[in-house]
Amino acid sequence: MSRTMMALGKYRFSIDTAAYQRLMREQEYRWTSAPRLGRRPARQFIGAGEERVELEGTIYPHYKGGLGQINAMREEAGTGEPLLLVDGRGNVWGKYGIERITETQSRFHGNGVPMKIEFQVVISHYGEDAGEGTEARSR
Repeated sequence: MSRTMMALGKYRFSIDTAAYQRLMREQEYRWTSAPRLGRRPARQFIGAGEERVELEGTIYPHYKGGLGQINAMREEAGTGEPLLLVDGRGNVWGKYGIERITETQSRFHGNGVPMKIEFQVVISHYGEDAGEGTEARSR
């Protein structure tokens, strides 16, 4: 039985597909500077900024998952749609877009089939539209 580590849209990261060994999450917070006469500028928090998640891992196609895992990731990226990200504990992270997929193949069989595929997937938070988890503000 396969346990899902993370689901991104229809794609599942797991031991049976592509298990990641490293997850890096980066969140920016935006502060603007307001000049003041005779004093240092004041800072004002204007909201959350960019959020990125990087997943790095290794696929051993002969062990689990087969050769189609990177192509399955690319298919999800190619939809051009924001994808729901949910971790294996059921926490919903929100919608993310796939920015980049990097693949490194090594240790080849005589016919050129790789025995090891290292990958990196970089995704960015999409940001909710009005009415999707945020209150629409009147102007």
